[in-house]
Amino acid sequence: MIHQERLRLLNDRPAAARARFVLYWMQAAQRVRDNHALTYAVRRANELGLPLVVCFGLAGGFPEANRRHYTFLLQGLAEVEKALAAAGVRFVLTRRPPPVAALDLAPGAAEIVTDRGYLRIQKEWRDAVARAAPCPVIQVETEVVVPVEAVSSKEEYAAATLRRKITPLLEAYLQPLAATVPERSSLGTDLDLAGAPERGGGKDLDLPERLPEQEDGLPPESPIADRGRRNVGDPWIEYLLSSMDIDRSVPPVSRFRGGESEARKLLSSFIQNRLRSYREAHNDPAGPGASHLSPYLHFGQISPLTIALAVIKMRGVPQEEKDAFLEELIVRRELSMNFVHYRLDYDRYESLPDWAMATLSRHGGDERPYRYRPDELEGARTHDPYWNAAQREMVITGKMSNYMRMYWGKKILEWSASPREAFHVALHLNNKYALDGRDPNSFAGVAWCFGKHDRPWGERPIFGTVRYMNAAGLRRKFDMKAYLHKIGELEK
Repeated sequence: MIHQERLRLLNDRPAAARARFVLYWMQAAQRVRDNHALTYAVRRANELGLPLVVCFGLAGGFPEANRRHYTFLLQGLAEVEKALAAAGVRFVLTRRPPPVAALDLAPGAAEIVTDRGYLRIQKEWRDAVARAAPCPVIQVETEVVVPVEAVSSKEEYAAATLRRKITPLLEAYLQPLAATVPERSSLGTDLDLAGAPERGGGKDLDLPERLPEQEDGLPPESPIADRGRRNVGDPWIEYLLSSMDIDRSVPPVSRFRGGESEARKLLSSFIQNRLRSYREAHNDPAGPGASHLSPYLHFGQISPLTIALAVIKMRGVPQEEKDAFLEELIVRRELSMNFVHYRLDYDRYESLPDWAMATLSRHGGDERPYRYRPDELEGARTHDPYWNAAQREMVITGKMSNYMRMYWGKKILEWSASPREAFHVALHLNNKYALDGRDPNSFAGVAWCFGKHDRPWGERPIFGTVRYMNAAGLRRKFDMKAYLHKIGELEK
């Protein structure tokens, strides 16, 4: 079911008279299943008697994205290409900025359907396409269970206030999305990608038939080139990345591979093996309790609706365990969407609550027993073995235990020259190394360490009334020796 609240017409252009296809401009929702935007585009194409074309603009300048993030993204897009081809849908991936990728194809489109992103750059991209496109542009919100404006028309200041508003809406929105099959194939559609010279001329990725450095036995096919070839994976991804102007300082991770199929495997393993003990186990940094789905949610490689329905339908799991997980998946996650949507300064210190900035300012001159430079923090060179382990975990795996991420952020506040410096260091490190960095959850999570979506606590040095965390608390709650051992094994 696609609720009307998910749909938004971004311009007032009339329908194109001589259109040859409907265009789905994919960006935030990088998947085929449970994708409201894709489903809507398929339905519109069928209603108009046209084929569907899907495009993706591979921006090399997405803020703070690096080789690690682009590798994960392309692993997922390789699966998207394969699944769309099986449904008779042509997938066009270009090394063009996302708005240009859509506009290059716009002259042949009856209408453009796109998904929704909440960050400033994502909004700017969609606004640019809506202004320049010669046809209607329809945005379909699919990265949340409940559309952001349907929940609240303003910034919510805590999980409790959003929870009261979103809970009554869940029954209506937690509905399966029926799949719709394209009635006409677009695989043979001539897209005239060399057109639009005023925009520099768009084109498919220009990948050679064989890798220049190809060794005997290396498959020659391209995984993502819109040429109907078989998906063969990473050699071609690495070749593509080598031609892009991106930050190469952070290597890909081996623990997690991008793609919808990987996300669904993790989901199945989680609900079968770990959901029934989620409340107690998910915060334990040494344990296996986490779902590890946040990178896949960030890249839109799995739908939150898919996850929520799978959890709800799982038999033999106490309701309180399901509720605890759904609180994180829906309330906490969608609180972060609310935050970045209504606060355009979500990545700035000024996005913090007034009370938090005031108390941190009053204690800005407090003596700090330990003070570390940003490079010392990035290199995990502090006196605290638990913090060092958490930083190394993120560098190695692209993820960090949720509880350790909170501790990690609190200590950066404690050990930095100023609260403002601490905020930006924490955000930079998280965005640089975490696969789920540069995400509403990341911006909200870092801000939480500084008082966002929280309340004042007892006053103390440095923190003022911002919530405090310490190593003794970690040892009371968890087996921290086991955690250190776990991270040590990762480094071997």
